[in-house]
This record gives sequence, C-alpha cells and structure tokens, in this order.
Amino acid sequence: MTKKPAPTIEVTCPCCDSKLTVDTDLAVVLAHVSPVKAAPKVDFNDAARILADQAKKREDKFRDSWQAESQKEDVLNRKFEEALKKAKDQPVEKPLRDFDL
Repeated sequence: MTKKPAPTIEVTCPCCDSKLTVDTDLAVVLAHVSPVKAAPKVDFNDAARILADQAKKREDKFRDSWQAESQKEDVLNRKFEEALKKAKDQPVEKPLRDFDL
C-alpha cells in the first residue's frame, strides 16, 4: 500500500505576483518563486540630477555634523553647569553601600 502523492496547486499571489506551490492535503506552501523585478527606468538626464541631489544631501549632512561637533564642547559645558546647579540644590546624603543592605 503505497501512498498516493497529494495533488498540488500553483497559485499566483495577487500582491507580489510570486508563484506559490501549495499542498492541498496538508494546506502548506511547498515552494515559493519570487517574480523577476525589472530595473527602474532612469533617463541619463534624470541620473545626473539624482547624483547632484545626492551630492548636495551629503554636503548638507557633513555641514550639519561639522556644526554639531564644533558646538559639542559648549553643549557639554552647559549640561555640566545645569547638572552642577541641580546637585547643589539637593541635600547631601550618605551614600548607600551594598554592605549596609
């Protein structure tokens, strides 16, 4: 008594157009084949514009990071002064040691 292989069906996914092979008895996907994606259609004039836009974005990001790095010391000093003011306002407490617990 040999078992007869279960019939399979091939289904096309409506969302991504991939091919699915489904076992009808077990109700599981046996195989999945992704569709071939076409390369985006870009004109050479558009490509030059896209490259120029990307170069401008890189320059803007570099300028922003340079500005942030140059102000970093001032920002850290200001944060330290604020933390020092906050620490002066709080009462002095004896630190809790692990041994005291």
